[in-house]
Amino acid sequence: MATHFLEGEISNENPEEASFHIIPVPLESSVSYGAGTALGPEAIIEASTQLELWDGKSIPAEGGIHTAEPIGCSKDISKTLDAVEDAVSYAVECEAIPFIIGGEHTVTLGALRALQQKYGRFGIVQFDAHADLRDTYEGSLYSHACVMRRASVDLKLPIFQIGVRALCTEEIEYRKEKEIPHLDARKLYLRGIPKTLLPTDFPEKIYITFDVDGLDPSVIRATGTPVPGGLRWHDALTLLERAVSGRKVIGADVVELAPSEDDHASDFAAAQLTYQIMGLCSPEY
Repeated sequence: MATHFLEGEISNENPEEASFHIIPVPLESSVSYGAGTALGPEAIIEASTQLELWDGKSIPAEGGIHTAEPIGCSKDISKTLDAVEDAVSYAVECEAIPFIIGGEHTVTLGALRALQQKYGRFGIVQFDAHADLRDTYEGSLYSHACVMRRASVDLKLPIFQIGVRALCTEEIEYRKEKEIPHLDARKLYLRGIPKTLLPTDFPEKIYITFDVDGLDPSVIRATGTPVPGGLRWHDALTLLERAVSGRKVIGADVVELAPSEDDHASDFAAAQLTYQIMGLCSPEY
């Protein structure tokens, strides 16, 4: 691995002593429009070398960050998910919070499996332009378009969706059937951000999965399927803050960056987003 997260500002902490483990997963097996997610983790880590340590409220890096070697992604998606599960399990053994950087959204499933082994039931807070609730897509149960369906059906984990604005009929019906709570982008635009975000019965422990296409293309354009009408930067940060309020973040991911040579702003925004979410893991939230 040529570069570690925040290189130039901090050293790559020993895994046993770090508060966070950055786990790069350059998976690209089921992208359905623009390609390039395999290059996402490297671009985020490279852009992180330009970040400042203060995130606006604190210095999340003070607890130490370990950047692991990238996961070797196999054509057999089950092997890749097993490798992600192992890496996340190791982070948990080290008493660190795992941060997956992708790579396509499917990588989330490996992290969820590992965390369920450790914590049992927890909630998933999903930022995304898409619901990712299809049962299969293009013949695969493990497409990026199915990851939240797998979390719901296979792992029985509760989900709260934020920023969605592109759904198929199957997903709409599944949402209704399972009563999956959500704040879609249009509703947020019309009504604003509620003071209390998550349902009162949502689990105290949460996992944050942030597909960068949840943000408006004016913030991050370098993604496989940019959808207009997304979250603005400061709205996204406010939503994140209110999601974690009174809860404990046990892991997170930032996925679906597809870097473009002439768009380093998207890489930087994805790196900044990763670091901002680390800051939200502080007990003050």
